[in-house]
This record gives sequence, structure tokens and C-alpha cells, in this order.
Amino acid sequence: MLAKEDTTSICVCSRMRFEQRPEASAELRSKLSIFDETRNENVFKRILETKLGKNVMTRNGIARCLRMVAGAPRYPHPQSSRRAYIIIPERQRLRVFDKVPQYPPNLKPPKMQKRLKYMRGPEPLHTSLQLKQYGIVATGGGRMRFEHFEMARLVVARHLDQKRMYAIWRIDPPWQPITKKGQGQRMGGGKGAIDHYVTPIKAGRVIIEVAGKCEYAEVFTMLRIVSERLPFKAMPVSHEILEKKLAKEKWLEENNQNKYTMKYIIQNNMGGCHKMLSPFDFKWYGKYL
Repeated sequence: MLAKEDTTSICVCSRMRFEQRPEASAELRSKLSIFDETRNENVFKRILETKLGKNVMTRNGIARCLRMVAGAPRYPHPQSSRRAYIIIPERQRLRVFDKVPQYPPNLKPPKMQKRLKYMRGPEPLHTSLQLKQYGIVATGGGRMRFEHFEMARLVVARHLDQKRMYAIWRIDPPWQPITKKGQGQRMGGGKGAIDHYVTPIKAGRVIIEVAGKCEYAEVFTMLRIVSERLPFKAMPVSHEILEKKLAKEKWLEENNQNKYTMKYIIQNNMGGCHKMLSPFDFKWYGKYL
């Protein structure tokens, strides 16, 4: 039921202020008999809107006559001036890579050994964002197949706003051949035929970059989806996040008070750890697998 004391209440909403209408309260009290007869909130609200105008709010059968005196403030975009210099290129989406590299017609596609060194250890060159905005950085080594390239391209095409954003690849198309023998074949018979091509990735390599007139929160979901579906560990980053991460690693190395680091333990063979370590642990001290 509608209480008489509720007709004179004041409502204050987020970013809006309302003031009481005393002249409407008297008319509202005269309509209480109508509400008792109808017992229907929708009918009662329709009657009040006809008599008193559209400034009627109902909640749980309680009607309040209110008038807005101040609207929600509108502030300019905080980064509009900083992103004004960005020019969107003609091609905004990621380009399609070939599944098989193109060779001259007189050249037979060469085979190759595994060469795991191509995805072991840290990336020496492509570790920073050229566009100084957002991207995906690998935190572990692995191989990207053509299916992973297509997955990333379709996810970016689905979420990218081409009027304000664009994306670029920072890695090569599949180029390393991977051979495979047919199922059920016996040992011997030479090296198998080429099954597919991959691109080896090292830890710290930038995979994709996204730039434009946008913020990190707008592209984070897109970058997170791609990074979670890659065959190695990766993370979405911005230029500021990448700089803070590098600065933190440098600060921890310079201000470390514990001398028993992984490097010190391996170099001094503490606990006879040499017999349990691989040759790569002596090179990177357990940091990269």
C-alpha cells in the first residue's frame, strides 16, 4: 500500500539531484482513494502521469513525485589530446599468412632438424613495443602453427574497432618445416615427409601489437583471449606495464640482500646440484626452460 508519509519523501540518486514538489503532494493524497479501488500499481501510475506529468517514480508500490534539477555531468575524454597525433593506417586488421612458405619452382622444399635452440632461452632482439602502446609478449618458448596464427587473426578482427585501432604482427609467418612419418610405418626408410610449418618463439618475444586512439582496458579482453590460446605462456601488456616490469627486475637484482641466489648456488655446486642440472641451467641459471 502507498503510505502518506512516502509521498513527501526526497530522492537523491547518483549524479542527479531531485527536489520535492509540495503542490503535487496534495493532489497525490487526493488520489489515494483511487489506488485503494484499483489495487494495481500500473493503473495508479498511469493515472498519476495523466494528472501530474511524467515525473513519477514507483518502487514496490510507493509513488514519489520528483523533478530533476541537475543532470549528470559530462567530462571530456582524458586522453583525447594525447592520442590526437595517431594516424590510422589503411590496413587495420592482421594480414593473412601463408600456410606453406613459397619456394622457387626449381627448388625442392628443404627439410630440417628439430633445432630446439630456436625456442630456448631469452629473445635477444624483439622485446619492446615499437608502437609504444599495447601488445602480447611471450613468457615462455614454443612453436606457433598456422592454426594459431588464424586464431589470433580472427579474435583480433572480431574485437578490433577499425575506426580507432589497428594491429600488426611482430613475428614471421610459419617457416620451419616439421616432418612426420605415417602411422604404422616401421623404423628406417629415411626422414619422413614434411607435415607442417611452424614459427619458433623465445621467451620475451612480442607477438602482436595493437595501437590507436584507445585505452588498455578496451583491448585487454582481446589480448587476454589470444594469449590464453597460444601454445606457450604469454601475457597482455602495455608500454607502461612492460617498463615497470623491467625496472622492477633491475631493482630486485641491484638491491638483493640474499647472496644465495640461483646463480651463486649453481656456480658453487651447493648440495651437489651439478649432477641434477641440465646444460641449459648452467647458461641461464634456471630462469628459462
